[in-house]
Amino acid sequence: MKDIKLQGGHLSLDQLNAIFRTIPQEMDVLDENDRVVWSSMNKHRLFKRTEKDIGKTVFEVHPGHSQKHVKEVLNQMHTGSRSTISIMITKDNQPVNISFYSLHNEAGKYIGCIEVTQPVSNLQIRGSKLRNILNVLKKH
Repeated sequence: MKDIKLQGGHLSLDQLNAIFRTIPQEMDVLDENDRVVWSSMNKHRLFKRTEKDIGKTVFEVHPGHSQKHVKEVLNQMHTGSRSTISIMITKDNQPVNISFYSLHNEAGKYIGCIEVTQPVSNLQIRGSKLRNILNVLKKH
C-alpha cells in the first residue's frame, strides 16, 4: 500500500485511519460549500455521524437550535473576518469544547472548515500538576 505524502512526512492509509479511530476528539470537515466531506467515526463521538451524513450540509447534521450560530461563524470564515472560534457547551451533564478552524489552501483561498469536539471534564480537575504526575506513573 502506498503512503500518503503530507507536509511533515508520510503515513499509510492504515496509520491515518488508526489515528482518527484512536484519538478521543471527533472531527468533521466541511468543504467550501459547507457540506460534510469527512467525519471521524470513532467510538468516542458525542454527536454520532454515519456514512449517510457525508455530502449533507452542516445544517442538516446540526441541531436546529445551533444552526443560527453555526451559519454566522461559517459566514465569517467565508469572508475571512474569523479564522477560529472555540465554544463550551454542556452535553449529557459534561462540559464539551467545540472548536471551528477555517481551512485555506497555500494560496490563501478558503477551502472549508474543520470542527473539533471533545469532552473536557477530565481537563478541568483541580490539582492538575499532581494529576499529571500521577497519570505519568499510572500503568494503562
